[in-house]
Amino acid sequence: MEQSPNSSSTDNLSIDILILAAGLGTRMRSNKAKVLHELDGKPLIAHVCRTAAALAPEKIFVVVGHQADEVKQAVGRELGEEQTGFVLQKEQLGTGDAVDAAREFLQDKDSMLVILSGDVPIIRAETLASLIQQHRNQKAACTILTVELKDPTGYGRIIRDENKKFSHIAEQKDGSKDELKVREINSGIYCFNTRLLYQMLKQITPSPVTGEYYLTDVPALLRENGETVSLYLHNDAREVSGINNRAELADLERLVHRRTIKNLMLESGVSFIDPKSVCIGADVRIGRDTVIYPNVYLEGDTVIGDECEIRSGTRIKDSKVGNGVIIQDNCLITDSEIENDCTVGPMAHLRGQAKMEEGAKIGNFVEMKKTVLGKGSKASHLSYLGDATIGENTNIGAGTITCNYDGKNKNKTVIGNNVKIGSDTMLVAPVTVGDGAMTGAGTVVRKDIPENTLAVGQPARNIRKVTSE
Repeated sequence: MEQSPNSSSTDNLSIDILILAAGLGTRMRSNKAKVLHELDGKPLIAHVCRTAAALAPEKIFVVVGHQADEVKQAVGRELGEEQTGFVLQKEQLGTGDAVDAAREFLQDKDSMLVILSGDVPIIRAETLASLIQQHRNQKAACTILTVELKDPTGYGRIIRDENKKFSHIAEQKDGSKDELKVREINSGIYCFNTRLLYQMLKQITPSPVTGEYYLTDVPALLRENGETVSLYLHNDAREVSGINNRAELADLERLVHRRTIKNLMLESGVSFIDPKSVCIGADVRIGRDTVIYPNVYLEGDTVIGDECEIRSGTRIKDSKVGNGVIIQDNCLITDSEIENDCTVGPMAHLRGQAKMEEGAKIGNFVEMKKTVLGKGSKASHLSYLGDATIGENTNIGAGTITCNYDGKNKNKTVIGNNVKIGSDTMLVAPVTVGDGAMTGAGTVVRKDIPENTLAVGQPARNIRKVTSE
């Protein structure tokens, strides 16, 4: 196809990305901007930003409007400052107006501009890469990503000419009876020649009905101007589905979980007793021959090793679990690390950088916060271990509490190796218990206990040296 004199070769053009994220999303029935609603534990806009970054663009621009500061923060958690630019759309006057808001940054750039929607969160980088490649190959001024729907009601229809090339986009309210029978729709994802796009935006006029400026008017103007408008027909409509309401968000959440679980079963060798009852985040990694029981929630940056058992009712977030670990029913584990061959629970709680070293065990109703439980050590029942370091092969009796807060500061408890802490012991931090020491039941420890010493009473008294026999 002969190239128009107005077109630039796309072969060496860099990529910029513009994400439209200014709208409130009234159909969400929410005071929160639509792109801040979460899918798989992250705002919708974060998913789009991650995909955009995977294309290695020169710059990612985000058009903000409603709750601009909150949207900027969500973007900032996903992208670096140097990579990102923000554009304020002062009034929401349509998609054409949103793109035009970035004119000062983009109008003079010789680049390809990929336009994404902040509420289309599961579009894949591979799909966008194919869109860009077709744009390059066809030396197009615009390439539109399209899909076919069984029920296209409400979407702009892609109308092709007698040669199956792009003619125009027929909107639902304006299309003829024959045009509205077309099942191929505009996904709202585009690749443009940046300079040409901003030339054409000057020519679009507001809708006489809504007063808004529509980006969908630009492809037809480009065609009338002799430019090539390419259509990339994609085969997965769900991938380019936008979120319009909470029901659609819930449907997409289920889809993401189903895809993740299927991949873990087929590619990673993970067993699920009841796949429909569990929620597994897309970023979670699980090792071979691990068994996941019903009603388990694994979220965030979580890694589970090989040959583990995760029993029903357990939730794990942003944590690392080694190989051969058994996590019993109804445990809550966040921001923690569990090394190989440990046992947790049932009904245990690890949080705040808690760590269990190899072969350690905590039992029912034990809570650990910012505590290291050493190799082979045990806390089997009803204990709170906060801001503590516990050595190897130490046994923590039922009802033990590290009293870490003095009313102003959190203080540290240090318990050595081969220690036996009796039931209902209170360790009033800061305090150290030496290797091989013991406490009697109900002891209140306010002073350090030397190595190999038995301490009892309230407050504790050092009674005698103890032997390892």
